[in-house]
Amino acid sequence: MIFLAYPLFTLLLKSFFDGKSGDFSFAYFQKFFSKQYYFNALFNSIKVTISVTLLSILIAGPLAYIMTTVKIKGGNFIKILILISSMSAPFIGAYSWILLLGRNGVITNFVRDVFGFTMPDVYGFTGIVLVLTLQLSPLIFMFVSGALKNVDNSLMEAAESMNCTGIRKMWKVLVPLITPTILAGGLLVFMRALADFGTPMLIGEGYKTIPVLIFTEFISEVGGDDGFAAAISVLVVIFATAVFLLQKYVSNRKSFTMSALNPIEPKQKKGLSNIVLHGIVYLYTAIALMPQLYVMYTSFLKTSGRIFVKGYSFDSYRQAFSKIGDSIYNTFLLAGISIILIIVIAMLIAYVTVKRKSALTNVLDVFTMFPYIVPGSILGIALLVSFNQKPMLFSGTMIIMVVAFVIRRLPYTIRSSAAVLHQVNDSIEEASISLGASTMRTFYKITLPMMISGVIAGAIISWITIITELSTSIILYTGRTKTMTVAIYTEVIRGNYGVAAALSTILTIITVLSLLLFFKLSGKKEVTM
Repeated sequence: MIFLAYPLFTLLLKSFFDGKSGDFSFAYFQKFFSKQYYFNALFNSIKVTISVTLLSILIAGPLAYIMTTVKIKGGNFIKILILISSMSAPFIGAYSWILLLGRNGVITNFVRDVFGFTMPDVYGFTGIVLVLTLQLSPLIFMFVSGALKNVDNSLMEAAESMNCTGIRKMWKVLVPLITPTILAGGLLVFMRALADFGTPMLIGEGYKTIPVLIFTEFISEVGGDDGFAAAISVLVVIFATAVFLLQKYVSNRKSFTMSALNPIEPKQKKGLSNIVLHGIVYLYTAIALMPQLYVMYTSFLKTSGRIFVKGYSFDSYRQAFSKIGDSIYNTFLLAGISIILIIVIAMLIAYVTVKRKSALTNVLDVFTMFPYIVPGSILGIALLVSFNQKPMLFSGTMIIMVVAFVIRRLPYTIRSSAAVLHQVNDSIEEASISLGASTMRTFYKITLPMMISGVIAGAIISWITIITELSTSIILYTGRTKTMTVAIYTEVIRGNYGVAAALSTILTIITVLSLLLFFKLSGKKEVTM
Protein backbone atom coordinates (compact mmCIF):
# COMPACT_ATOMS: atom_id res chain seq x y z
CA MET A 1 0.00 0.00 0.00
CA ILE A 2 2.85 2.38 0.87
CA PHE A 3 5.09 1.68 -2.13
CA LEU A 4 2.54 0.94 -4.88
CA ALA A 5 -0.94 2.32 -4.07
CA TYR A 6 0.27 5.56 -2.48
CA PRO A 7 2.68 6.51 -5.33
CA LEU A 8 0.07 5.78 -8.01
CA PHE A 9 -2.55 7.78 -6.08
CA THR A 10 -0.06 10.66 -5.74
CA LEU A 11 0.57 10.51 -9.49
CA LEU A 12 -3.18 10.64 -10.13
CA LEU A 13 -3.58 13.72 -7.90
CA LYS A 14 -0.61 15.46 -9.50
CA SER A 15 -2.14 15.07 -12.96
CA PHE A 16 -5.25 17.03 -11.89
CA PHE A 17 -3.56 20.01 -10.22
CA ASP A 18 -1.82 22.85 -12.02
CA GLY A 19 1.91 22.87 -11.30
CA LYS A 20 2.11 26.66 -10.98
CA SER A 21 -1.13 27.74 -9.30
CA GLY A 22 -1.89 24.51 -7.46
CA ASP A 23 -5.56 24.72 -8.54
CA PHE A 24 -7.64 21.72 -9.66
CA SER A 25 -7.46 21.61 -13.45
CA PHE A 26 -7.81 19.42 -16.56
CA ALA A 27 -5.16 21.54 -18.30
CA TYR A 28 -2.62 18.73 -18.61
CA PHE A 29 -5.13 16.42 -20.27
CA GLN A 30 -6.33 19.21 -22.56
CA LYS A 31 -2.71 19.86 -23.52
CA PHE A 32 -2.19 16.18 -24.39
CA PHE A 33 -5.29 15.84 -26.59
CA SER A 34 -5.03 19.30 -28.17
CA LYS A 35 -1.61 18.71 -29.78
CA GLN A 36 -1.14 16.11 -32.48
CA TYR A 37 2.50 15.60 -31.41
CA TYR A 38 1.49 14.08 -28.06
CA PHE A 39 -1.45 12.10 -29.42
CA ASN A 40 0.79 10.64 -32.14
CA ALA A 41 3.07 9.18 -29.46
CA LEU A 42 0.12 7.30 -27.96
CA PHE A 43 -0.96 6.11 -31.42
CA ASN A 44 2.63 5.02 -32.16
CA SER A 45 2.78 2.99 -28.94
CA ILE A 46 -0.54 1.29 -29.67
CA LYS A 47 0.58 0.55 -33.24
CA VAL A 48 3.89 -0.94 -32.02
CA THR A 49 2.35 -3.02 -29.22
CA ILE A 50 -0.43 -4.48 -31.37
CA SER A 51 2.00 -5.27 -34.20
CA VAL A 52 4.51 -6.91 -31.84
CA THR A 53 1.80 -8.92 -30.04
CA LEU A 54 0.22 -10.24 -33.26
CA LEU A 55 3.58 -11.06 -34.86
CA SER A 56 4.79 -12.80 -31.69
CA ILE A 57 1.65 -14.97 -31.63
CA LEU A 58 1.89 -15.74 -35.36
CA ILE A 59 5.58 -16.71 -35.06
CA ALA A 60 5.80 -18.38 -31.65
CA GLY A 61 2.44 -20.19 -31.66
CA PRO A 62 3.20 -22.40 -34.71
CA LEU A 63 6.81 -22.79 -33.49
CA ALA A 64 5.59 -24.16 -30.13
CA TYR A 65 3.21 -26.50 -31.99
CA ILE A 66 6.05 -27.82 -34.17
CA MET A 67 8.33 -28.36 -31.16
CA THR A 68 5.52 -30.16 -29.26
CA THR A 69 4.29 -32.43 -32.04
CA VAL A 70 7.48 -33.13 -34.03
CA LYS A 71 10.74 -34.70 -32.87
CA ILE A 72 13.34 -32.00 -33.48
CA LYS A 73 17.00 -32.98 -33.11
CA GLY A 74 18.41 -31.13 -30.11
CA GLY A 75 14.90 -30.00 -29.18
CA ASN A 76 15.58 -29.42 -25.46
CA PHE A 77 18.75 -27.47 -26.24
CA ILE A 78 16.86 -25.39 -28.82
CA LYS A 79 14.24 -24.51 -26.19
CA ILE A 80 16.96 -23.29 -23.84
CA LEU A 81 18.51 -21.17 -26.62
CA ILE A 82 15.11 -19.65 -27.44
CA LEU A 83 14.64 -18.82 -23.77
CA ILE A 84 18.11 -17.25 -23.53
CA SER A 85 17.32 -15.04 -26.53
CA SER A 86 14.43 -13.48 -24.59
CA MET A 87 16.21 -12.92 -21.28
CA SER A 88 18.50 -10.02 -22.20
CA ALA A 89 17.31 -6.42 -22.03
CA PRO A 90 15.43 -5.47 -25.26
CA PHE A 91 17.59 -2.38 -25.82
CA ILE A 92 20.67 -4.63 -26.08
CA GLY A 93 18.92 -6.30 -29.02
CA ALA A 94 18.30 -2.83 -30.46
CA TYR A 95 21.96 -1.91 -30.07
CA SER A 96 23.12 -5.16 -31.73
CA TRP A 97 20.73 -4.71 -34.66
CA ILE A 98 22.22 -1.23 -35.16
CA LEU A 99 25.60 -2.97 -35.55
CA LEU A 100 24.07 -5.47 -37.97
CA LEU A 101 21.45 -3.53 -39.95
CA GLY A 102 22.30 0.10 -39.20
CA ARG A 103 23.37 2.48 -41.95
CA ASN A 104 26.93 1.25 -41.50
CA GLY A 105 25.97 -2.21 -40.23
CA VAL A 106 27.76 -5.43 -41.13
CA ILE A 107 24.83 -6.94 -43.06
CA THR A 108 23.96 -3.59 -44.66
CA ASN A 109 27.53 -3.12 -45.95
CA PHE A 110 27.77 -6.73 -47.12
CA VAL A 111 24.55 -6.53 -49.17
CA ARG A 112 25.56 -3.16 -50.63
CA ASP A 113 29.09 -4.29 -51.57
CA VAL A 114 28.16 -7.73 -52.93
CA PHE A 115 24.74 -7.15 -54.50
CA GLY A 116 24.83 -3.39 -55.07
CA PHE A 117 21.56 -3.05 -53.20
CA THR A 118 20.92 -0.62 -50.33
CA MET A 119 18.78 -2.27 -47.67
CA PRO A 120 16.16 -0.36 -45.66
CA ASP A 121 17.76 0.59 -42.35
CA VAL A 122 16.64 -0.69 -38.97
CA TYR A 123 15.54 2.66 -37.56
CA GLY A 124 11.95 3.76 -36.91
CA PHE A 125 8.79 1.68 -36.64
CA THR A 126 10.15 -1.34 -38.55
CA GLY A 127 13.24 -1.64 -36.37
CA ILE A 128 11.31 -1.30 -33.10
CA VAL A 129 8.86 -4.02 -34.15
CA LEU A 130 11.70 -6.31 -35.34
CA VAL A 131 13.64 -6.01 -32.07
CA LEU A 132 10.64 -6.37 -29.75
CA THR A 133 9.13 -9.27 -31.72
CA LEU A 134 12.37 -11.28 -31.58
CA GLN A 135 12.76 -10.37 -27.91
CA LEU A 136 9.21 -11.13 -26.75
CA SER A 137 7.98 -13.97 -28.99
CA PRO A 138 9.77 -16.55 -26.74
CA LEU A 139 7.29 -15.56 -24.00
CA ILE A 140 4.42 -16.73 -26.23
CA PHE A 141 6.47 -19.83 -27.03
CA MET A 142 6.74 -20.68 -23.31
CA PHE A 143 3.05 -20.05 -22.64
CA VAL A 144 1.82 -22.10 -25.62
CA SER A 145 4.33 -24.94 -24.98
CA GLY A 146 3.01 -25.25 -21.42
CA ALA A 147 -0.62 -25.24 -22.61
CA LEU A 148 -0.03 -27.86 -25.31
CA LYS A 149 1.26 -30.28 -22.67
CA ASN A 150 -2.19 -30.15 -21.02
CA VAL A 151 -4.11 -30.97 -24.22
CA ASP A 152 -5.37 -34.53 -24.39
CA ASN A 153 -4.34 -36.14 -27.68
CA SER A 154 -7.62 -38.07 -27.74
CA LEU A 155 -9.33 -34.84 -28.81
CA MET A 156 -6.99 -34.55 -31.78
CA GLU A 157 -7.52 -38.20 -32.70
CA ALA A 158 -11.29 -37.75 -32.47
CA ALA A 159 -11.08 -34.78 -34.84
CA GLU A 160 -9.01 -36.82 -37.32
CA SER A 161 -11.54 -39.66 -37.17
CA MET A 162 -14.15 -37.13 -38.39
CA ASN A 163 -11.86 -36.12 -41.29
CA CYS A 164 -10.76 -32.88 -39.60
CA THR A 165 -7.02 -32.80 -40.30
CA GLY A 166 -4.12 -30.44 -40.93
CA ILE A 167 -4.66 -26.70 -40.55
CA ARG A 168 -8.41 -27.19 -40.09
CA LYS A 169 -7.85 -29.48 -37.07
CA MET A 170 -5.44 -27.00 -35.54
CA TRP A 171 -7.79 -24.04 -36.08
CA LYS A 172 -11.06 -25.77 -35.07
CA VAL A 173 -9.88 -27.90 -32.15
CA LEU A 174 -6.48 -26.89 -30.81
CA VAL A 175 -6.63 -23.08 -31.01
CA PRO A 176 -9.93 -22.78 -29.04
CA LEU A 177 -8.48 -25.02 -26.30
CA ILE A 178 -5.38 -22.88 -25.80
CA THR A 179 -6.99 -19.47 -26.47
CA PRO A 180 -6.87 -18.39 -22.77
CA THR A 181 -3.15 -19.21 -22.68
CA ILE A 182 -2.51 -17.32 -25.93
CA LEU A 183 -4.38 -14.33 -24.50
CA ALA A 184 -2.39 -14.48 -21.24
CA GLY A 185 0.90 -14.62 -23.15
CA GLY A 186 -0.31 -11.94 -25.53
CA LEU A 187 -1.16 -9.67 -22.59
CA LEU A 188 2.35 -10.06 -21.14
CA VAL A 189 3.92 -9.30 -24.54
CA PHE A 190 1.56 -6.35 -25.01
CA MET A 191 2.47 -4.85 -21.62
CA ARG A 192 6.21 -5.43 -22.09
CA ALA A 193 6.13 -3.83 -25.56
CA LEU A 194 4.04 -0.91 -24.28
CA ALA A 195 6.47 -0.29 -21.40
CA ASP A 196 9.75 -0.67 -23.29
CA PHE A 197 11.84 2.49 -23.22
CA GLY A 198 15.32 1.55 -24.45
CA THR A 199 14.44 0.17 -27.89
CA PRO A 200 12.47 3.17 -29.27
CA MET A 201 14.95 5.53 -27.59
CA LEU A 202 17.90 3.93 -29.42
CA ILE A 203 16.45 3.21 -32.84
CA GLY A 204 13.20 5.21 -32.95
CA GLU A 205 14.81 8.24 -34.65
CA GLY A 206 11.78 10.50 -34.34
CA TYR A 207 9.28 7.64 -34.01
CA LYS A 208 8.38 8.62 -30.46
CA THR A 209 6.46 6.25 -28.20
CA ILE A 210 4.75 6.91 -24.86
CA PRO A 211 7.62 5.72 -22.57
CA VAL A 212 10.05 7.99 -24.46
CA LEU A 213 7.58 10.90 -24.33
CA ILE A 214 7.07 10.45 -20.56
CA PHE A 215 10.83 10.31 -20.01
CA THR A 216 11.56 13.42 -22.07
CA GLU A 217 8.71 15.37 -20.46
CA PHE A 218 9.78 14.37 -16.95
CA ILE A 219 13.54 14.80 -17.42
CA SER A 220 13.90 17.71 -19.81
CA GLU A 221 16.95 19.95 -20.29
CA VAL A 222 14.64 22.97 -20.47
CA GLY A 223 12.76 22.13 -17.27
CA GLY A 224 10.63 19.01 -17.12
CA ASP A 225 6.96 19.16 -16.17
CA ASP A 226 6.24 16.27 -13.81
CA GLY A 227 2.53 17.19 -13.73
CA PHE A 228 2.20 16.70 -17.49
CA ALA A 229 4.27 13.50 -17.29
CA ALA A 230 1.87 12.34 -14.54
CA ALA A 231 -1.16 13.08 -16.73
CA ILE A 232 0.29 11.04 -19.62
CA SER A 233 1.10 8.24 -17.16
CA VAL A 234 -2.50 8.19 -15.88
CA LEU A 235 -3.81 7.83 -19.44
CA VAL A 236 -1.42 4.94 -20.11
CA VAL A 237 -2.40 3.15 -16.86
CA ILE A 238 -6.12 3.53 -17.72
CA PHE A 239 -5.48 2.15 -21.21
CA ALA A 240 -3.37 -0.75 -19.88
CA THR A 241 -5.99 -1.58 -17.23
CA ALA A 242 -8.74 -1.64 -19.88
CA VAL A 243 -6.69 -4.06 -22.00
CA PHE A 244 -6.01 -6.22 -18.91
CA LEU A 245 -9.71 -6.39 -17.95
CA LEU A 246 -10.70 -7.17 -21.55
CA GLN A 247 -8.18 -10.01 -21.64
CA LYS A 248 -9.51 -11.40 -18.33
CA TYR A 249 -13.11 -11.22 -19.58
CA VAL A 250 -12.39 -12.98 -22.87
CA SER A 251 -10.21 -15.60 -21.14
CA ASN A 252 -12.95 -16.43 -18.63
CA ARG A 253 -15.48 -16.79 -21.46
CA LYS A 254 -13.16 -19.07 -23.45
CA SER A 255 -11.66 -21.14 -20.62
CA PHE A 256 -11.71 -24.96 -20.63
CA THR A 257 -10.80 -27.53 -17.99
CA MET A 258 -8.50 -30.19 -19.40
CA SER A 259 -6.90 -33.34 -18.02
CA ALA A 260 -4.19 -34.67 -20.31
CA LEU A 261 -4.45 -38.40 -19.60
CA ASN A 262 -3.10 -38.97 -23.11
CA PRO A 263 -0.79 -35.97 -23.72
CA ILE A 264 0.49 -34.98 -27.16
CA GLU A 265 3.75 -36.79 -27.93
CA PRO A 266 6.27 -35.57 -30.53
CA LYS A 267 6.43 -37.82 -33.58
CA GLN A 268 9.22 -38.44 -36.05
CA LYS A 269 8.55 -36.87 -39.45
CA LYS A 270 10.11 -38.11 -42.68
CA GLY A 271 11.02 -36.69 -46.05
CA LEU A 272 10.68 -33.07 -47.14
CA SER A 273 8.32 -32.05 -44.32
CA ASN A 274 10.91 -33.13 -41.73
CA ILE A 275 13.62 -31.03 -43.43
CA VAL A 276 11.32 -27.98 -43.72
CA LEU A 277 10.20 -28.16 -40.08
CA HIS A 278 13.78 -28.53 -38.82
CA GLY A 279 14.80 -25.62 -41.06
CA ILE A 280 12.06 -23.37 -39.63
CA VAL A 281 13.06 -24.11 -36.02
CA TYR A 282 16.79 -23.73 -36.61
CA LEU A 283 16.37 -20.55 -38.70
CA TYR A 284 14.23 -18.84 -36.04
CA THR A 285 16.69 -19.81 -33.29
CA ALA A 286 19.65 -18.52 -35.32
CA ILE A 287 17.95 -15.17 -36.04
CA ALA A 288 16.84 -14.77 -32.40
CA LEU A 289 20.36 -15.46 -31.10
CA MET A 290 22.26 -13.56 -33.79
CA PRO A 291 22.18 -10.15 -32.01
CA GLN A 292 23.58 -11.52 -28.74
CA LEU A 293 26.24 -13.59 -30.48
CA TYR A 294 27.38 -10.62 -32.55
CA VAL A 295 27.56 -8.37 -29.48
CA MET A 296 29.74 -11.03 -27.79
CA TYR A 297 31.97 -11.09 -30.87
CA THR A 298 32.40 -7.31 -30.97
CA SER A 299 33.30 -7.25 -27.26
CA PHE A 300 36.62 -8.94 -28.18
CA LEU A 301 37.49 -6.57 -31.04
CA LYS A 302 40.29 -4.03 -30.65
CA THR A 303 39.17 -0.45 -30.25
CA SER A 304 40.88 2.83 -31.05
CA GLY A 305 39.04 5.35 -28.93
CA ARG A 306 35.41 4.54 -29.70
CA ILE A 307 36.05 2.84 -33.07
CA PHE A 308 36.52 -0.88 -33.74
CA VAL A 309 39.78 -1.70 -35.55
CA LYS A 310 41.35 -4.91 -36.86
CA GLY A 311 42.49 -7.45 -34.30
CA TYR A 312 41.25 -8.83 -31.01
CA SER A 313 41.88 -7.86 -27.40
CA PHE A 314 40.38 -7.63 -23.91
CA ASP A 315 40.62 -3.82 -23.93
CA SER A 316 36.85 -3.36 -23.79
CA TYR A 317 36.60 -5.59 -20.71
CA ARG A 318 39.47 -3.77 -19.01
CA GLN A 319 37.75 -0.43 -19.65
CA ALA A 320 34.42 -1.85 -18.47
CA PHE A 321 35.85 -2.97 -15.13
CA SER A 322 38.05 0.09 -14.61
CA LYS A 323 35.56 2.79 -15.57
CA ILE A 324 32.18 1.22 -14.85
CA GLY A 325 33.06 -1.49 -12.34
CA ASP A 326 30.78 0.15 -9.75
CA SER A 327 27.74 -0.51 -11.97
CA ILE A 328 28.48 -4.26 -11.90
CA TYR A 329 28.79 -4.17 -8.10
CA ASN A 330 25.59 -2.08 -7.80
CA THR A 331 23.67 -4.51 -10.01
CA PHE A 332 24.56 -7.49 -7.81
CA LEU A 333 23.99 -5.58 -4.57
CA LEU A 334 20.61 -4.11 -5.53
CA ALA A 335 19.39 -7.34 -7.14
CA GLY A 336 20.58 -9.39 -4.13
CA ILE A 337 18.76 -7.22 -1.58
CA SER A 338 15.65 -7.12 -3.79
CA ILE A 339 15.57 -10.90 -4.20
CA ILE A 340 15.76 -11.51 -0.44
CA LEU A 341 12.82 -9.16 0.11
CA ILE A 342 10.91 -10.66 -2.83
CA ILE A 343 11.30 -14.20 -1.49
CA VAL A 344 10.07 -13.28 2.01
CA ILE A 345 7.14 -11.15 0.82
CA ALA A 346 6.14 -13.55 -1.98
CA MET A 347 6.03 -16.57 0.34
CA LEU A 348 3.74 -14.77 2.79
CA ILE A 349 1.46 -13.29 0.12
CA ALA A 350 1.22 -16.61 -1.75
CA TYR A 351 0.40 -18.41 1.50
CA VAL A 352 -2.40 -16.07 2.63
CA THR A 353 -3.95 -15.80 -0.85
CA VAL A 354 -4.04 -19.59 -1.33
CA LYS A 355 -4.46 -20.99 2.20
CA ARG A 356 -6.27 -18.15 4.01
CA LYS A 357 -8.81 -17.07 1.42
CA SER A 358 -11.07 -14.12 2.25
CA ALA A 359 -12.35 -10.96 0.59
CA LEU A 360 -9.22 -9.13 1.77
CA THR A 361 -6.78 -11.72 0.43
CA ASN A 362 -8.65 -11.78 -2.90
CA VAL A 363 -8.11 -8.00 -3.16
CA LEU A 364 -4.45 -8.54 -2.25
CA ASP A 365 -4.12 -11.20 -4.96
CA VAL A 366 -5.48 -8.85 -7.65
CA PHE A 367 -3.46 -5.91 -6.32
CA THR A 368 -0.15 -7.78 -6.51
CA MET A 369 -0.76 -8.31 -10.23
CA PHE A 370 -0.98 -4.55 -10.82
CA PRO A 371 2.77 -4.10 -11.48
CA TYR A 372 2.21 -6.20 -14.63
CA ILE A 373 0.16 -3.39 -16.16
CA VAL A 374 2.11 -0.37 -14.86
CA PRO A 375 5.05 0.46 -17.17
CA GLY A 376 8.39 0.76 -15.38
CA SER A 377 8.96 4.41 -16.31
CA ILE A 378 5.57 5.33 -14.83
CA LEU A 379 6.30 3.48 -11.58
CA GLY A 380 9.68 5.23 -11.43
CA ILE A 381 8.07 8.67 -11.81
CA ALA A 382 5.38 7.79 -9.24
CA LEU A 383 8.04 6.79 -6.69
CA LEU A 384 10.12 9.92 -7.31
CA VAL A 385 7.10 12.22 -7.00
CA SER A 386 5.93 10.51 -3.80
CA PHE A 387 9.20 10.08 -1.90
CA ASN A 388 11.13 13.28 -2.60
CA GLN A 389 10.66 15.02 0.76
CA LYS A 390 10.99 14.23 4.46
CA PRO A 391 10.09 12.09 6.37
CA MET A 392 10.25 9.70 3.38
CA LEU A 393 13.07 11.20 1.36
CA PHE A 394 14.15 8.18 -0.69
CA SER A 395 14.84 9.79 -4.08
CA GLY A 396 18.47 9.42 -5.12
CA THR A 397 19.08 6.60 -2.64
CA MET A 398 19.54 2.88 -2.95
CA ILE A 399 16.24 2.35 -1.09
CA ILE A 400 14.08 3.70 -3.92
CA MET A 401 15.85 1.43 -6.45
CA VAL A 402 15.26 -1.64 -4.27
CA VAL A 403 11.61 -0.66 -3.73
CA ALA A 404 11.09 -0.32 -7.49
CA PHE A 405 12.72 -3.68 -8.25
CA VAL A 406 10.71 -5.48 -5.55
CA ILE A 407 7.39 -3.97 -6.64
CA ARG A 408 8.06 -4.61 -10.35
CA ARG A 409 9.29 -8.20 -10.08
CA LEU A 410 7.36 -9.52 -7.07
CA PRO A 411 4.50 -11.02 -9.17
CA TYR A 412 6.79 -13.62 -10.81
CA THR A 413 7.72 -15.22 -7.47
CA ILE A 414 4.19 -14.88 -6.05
CA ARG A 415 2.69 -16.72 -9.03
CA SER A 416 5.21 -19.56 -9.04
CA SER A 417 4.89 -19.97 -5.24
CA ALA A 418 1.09 -19.94 -5.39
CA ALA A 419 1.11 -22.52 -8.20
CA VAL A 420 2.93 -24.99 -5.93
CA LEU A 421 0.74 -24.20 -2.92
CA HIS A 422 -2.40 -25.00 -4.92
CA GLN A 423 -1.08 -28.57 -5.19
CA VAL A 424 -0.49 -28.94 -1.42
CA ASN A 425 -3.43 -30.65 0.28
CA ASP A 426 -4.81 -28.84 3.34
CA SER A 427 -4.99 -32.16 5.21
CA ILE A 428 -1.16 -32.23 5.52
CA GLU A 429 -1.18 -28.98 7.51
CA GLU A 430 -4.20 -30.11 9.51
CA ALA A 431 -2.37 -33.31 10.48
CA SER A 432 0.59 -31.27 11.75
CA ILE A 433 -1.65 -29.02 13.85
CA SER A 434 -3.54 -32.05 15.22
CA LEU A 435 -0.19 -33.41 16.48
CA GLY A 436 0.37 -30.26 18.55
CA ALA A 437 2.39 -28.04 16.21
CA SER A 438 1.46 -24.35 16.14
CA THR A 439 0.29 -22.69 12.92
CA MET A 440 3.63 -20.87 12.59
CA ARG A 441 5.66 -24.03 13.24
CA THR A 442 3.53 -25.91 10.69
CA PHE A 443 4.25 -23.20 8.12
CA TYR A 444 8.04 -23.34 8.63
CA LYS A 445 8.34 -27.13 9.03
CA ILE A 446 5.69 -28.42 6.61
CA THR A 447 4.37 -25.80 4.17
CA LEU A 448 7.57 -23.90 3.44
CA PRO A 449 9.69 -26.96 2.46
CA MET A 450 6.89 -28.06 0.10
CA MET A 451 6.62 -24.69 -1.65
CA ILE A 452 10.35 -23.93 -1.78
CA SER A 453 10.80 -25.24 -5.35
CA GLY A 454 8.23 -22.78 -6.66
CA VAL A 455 9.77 -19.98 -4.59
CA ILE A 456 13.26 -20.63 -5.98
CA ALA A 457 12.01 -20.93 -9.56
CA GLY A 458 10.13 -17.65 -9.34
CA ALA A 459 13.02 -15.93 -7.54
CA ILE A 460 15.47 -16.81 -10.33
CA ILE A 461 13.10 -15.45 -12.99
CA SER A 462 12.65 -12.32 -10.84
CA TRP A 463 16.46 -12.05 -10.53
CA ILE A 464 16.93 -12.24 -14.32
CA THR A 465 14.30 -9.57 -14.96
CA ILE A 466 15.82 -7.30 -12.27
CA ILE A 467 19.36 -7.37 -13.68
CA THR A 468 18.00 -6.60 -17.18
CA GLU A 469 15.66 -3.81 -16.00
CA LEU A 470 16.12 -0.41 -17.66
CA SER A 471 12.86 1.58 -17.86
CA THR A 472 12.59 2.07 -14.07
CA SER A 473 16.33 2.31 -13.42
CA ILE A 474 16.86 5.09 -15.98
CA ILE A 475 14.38 7.27 -14.06
CA LEU A 476 15.63 6.51 -10.54
CA TYR A 477 19.41 6.03 -10.75
CA THR A 478 22.10 8.42 -9.60
CA GLY A 479 25.88 8.26 -10.06
CA ARG A 480 26.10 6.10 -6.92
CA THR A 481 23.34 3.66 -7.93
CA LYS A 482 24.00 3.18 -11.65
CA THR A 483 23.28 -0.41 -12.76
CA MET A 484 24.74 -2.40 -15.66
CA THR A 485 21.74 -1.79 -17.92
CA VAL A 486 21.98 1.96 -17.36
CA ALA A 487 25.75 1.82 -17.95
CA ILE A 488 25.26 -0.12 -21.21
CA TYR A 489 22.58 2.32 -22.36
CA THR A 490 24.71 5.40 -21.60
CA GLU A 491 27.77 3.87 -23.32
CA VAL A 492 25.69 3.14 -26.45
CA ILE A 493 24.37 6.72 -26.45
CA ARG A 494 27.95 7.99 -26.20
CA GLY A 495 29.03 5.71 -29.07
CA ASN A 496 31.41 3.72 -26.87
CA TYR A 497 30.35 0.41 -28.43
CA GLY A 498 33.30 -1.67 -27.21
CA VAL A 499 32.56 -1.11 -23.50
CA ALA A 500 28.82 -1.49 -24.15
CA ALA A 501 29.47 -4.84 -25.86
CA ALA A 502 31.67 -6.03 -22.98
CA LEU A 503 29.05 -5.12 -20.36
CA SER A 504 26.29 -6.70 -22.49
CA THR A 505 28.31 -9.93 -22.71
CA ILE A 506 28.85 -9.99 -18.94
CA LEU A 507 25.12 -9.46 -18.43
CA THR A 508 24.28 -12.26 -20.89
CA ILE A 509 26.67 -14.68 -19.14
CA ILE A 510 25.07 -13.86 -15.77
CA THR A 511 21.64 -14.48 -17.30
CA VAL A 512 22.68 -17.85 -18.78
CA LEU A 513 24.23 -18.96 -15.47
CA SER A 514 21.05 -17.93 -13.66
CA LEU A 515 18.97 -20.02 -16.08
CA LEU A 516 21.25 -23.04 -15.62
CA LEU A 517 20.84 -22.61 -11.84
CA PHE A 518 17.07 -22.53 -12.35
CA PHE A 519 17.16 -25.81 -14.30
CA LYS A 520 19.40 -27.39 -11.67
CA LEU A 521 17.32 -26.37 -8.65
CA SER A 522 13.90 -26.93 -10.23
CA GLY A 523 14.84 -30.22 -11.88
CA LYS A 524 13.33 -28.98 -15.17
CA LYS A 525 14.81 -28.85 -18.65
CA GLU A 526 12.68 -25.92 -19.78
CA VAL A 527 10.61 -23.01 -18.53
CA THR A 528 6.90 -23.12 -19.31
CA MET A 529 4.08 -20.88 -18.09
